[in-house]
Amino acid sequence: MRLSTGSGEFRETKWKTMASGTEETYVVASSMDWGRRVFDALPADLRERTELIGGRDDLSLENLRRINPKFVFLPHWSYKIPSEVFSEFDCVIFHMTDLPYGRGGSPLQNLIIRGHTETRVSALRCVEQMDAGPIYLKAPLSLAGSATEIFDRLTPIVAGMIAEIVATDPEPVPQIGEPTEFVRRKPADGTLRNAPSIQVAYDMIRMLDADGYPDAFLETDTLRFEFSNAEMKDGSLEARVVVKPRPD
Repeated sequence: MRLSTGSGEFRETKWKTMASGTEETYVVASSMDWGRRVFDALPADLRERTELIGGRDDLSLENLRRINPKFVFLPHWSYKIPSEVFSEFDCVIFHMTDLPYGRGGSPLQNLIIRGHTETRVSALRCVEQMDAGPIYLKAPLSLAGSATEIFDRLTPIVAGMIAEIVATDPEPVPQIGEPTEFVRRKPADGTLRNAPSIQVAYDMIRMLDADGYPDAFLETDTLRFEFSNAEMKDGSLEARVVVKPRPD
């Protein structure tokens, strides 16, 4: 089986087993449909030994003890992970920044609005402090295109990182450098009202153009204009616009 090393190279490997000879089990937990796509992208023999969790209450100590996973992988989990869970099980978070740069919420949007065109996805162990755990491995990711396109590119990358962690069981290493914190963006931050340029408006539209995110918008006294499918053409911005009554 060919596994991505995160550097664009591939190598042959085999899955580990426990000392008793019994195959190890794993969990992929995600609160978004994108997590199912990561699960579906896993190699077939690994997927057969991995349970997919989508509900908040299913990531419980009782349920995990029943499964007894070697790793709990969390490609996109919107809730706080209980301390009793990550204290007993190795929980691996996938964060879309080159940690310790960009700890905190809305990493994709915060990267794009700061002008980044590329990043590195960090696979890290969950600890009490947000995004501060040691790093298992990193992989490069382009930030070109819409948020949907970026998540589509991210899917096989994260699936490959999961496969590599399973195959090699690496010892995570502490983060090095001064942390940079991101603040989680709010739906109101998606207004184009004060966008200083066409390029910034384009970036604001594309960075929110994915399921689960509120579209970039403009409002009048009575109407709301929501933007998606943005393209730059000859210095102009073209986008799909949906007009709705302005919400109260």
